[in-house]
Amino acid sequence: MKSESEDIELLAQAIMLEARDEAEQLQIEAKEKANAILKRAQSEAESEAKVILDRAKQEADRLKSQASATAQLKARSAQLEAREKLLDSVFEEVKKQLDGVKKRADYADIVKMLTREAVTQLNTKEAEIRADESTQKVLKLDDIAKDLNGKFSSGAKLEEGTGVVVSASGGKLNYDNTLETRLSRLQSTLRSSVYKVLMGEKA
Repeated sequence: MKSESEDIELLAQAIMLEARDEAEQLQIEAKEKANAILKRAQSEAESEAKVILDRAKQEADRLKSQASATAQLKARSAQLEAREKLLDSVFEEVKKQLDGVKKRADYADIVKMLTREAVTQLNTKEAEIRADESTQKVLKLDDIAKDLNGKFSSGAKLEEGTGVVVSASGGKLNYDNTLETRLSRLQSTLRSSVYKVLMGEKA
């Protein structure tokens, strides 16, 4: 028969063994939980890193696209600027050559056309016609008066421009039909076709 002290010792050993097993089990569970938390944290970190990388890639693509668009816009602007300078120089050269029109054999017909057009634009039967010195020499007011059934007088000589300026209603109505003004009026509509000609395209 076991003594009481032996029973107590056996009981203590059993309690110690159970406590150790429980401690080991708790340790295993804690380790498993720690591993699960670590895996979840790693998964979340990877997912977050992917989101950050995707955002960074999108931003890089956006900046690349923006830079490309800016470069294209600058190139287009430079091209348009060069085109406008070229066209301006062409029209400037044409302007310089307008004075030579006065030497043409058909200049009297041109003057008649300029005058008729100006009078028709003002829709008047009575007007004063001013012209530069060369134009005055070939301007036949009597012929225009007959053609348009009106009364036209010669005004002061034009100091600038080649062609005519017609005034009616006591100077309230004016129509500048000098070659220089006509060129200015036509410039905006002619720019595209002139550029095509310069580039060797069909206007």
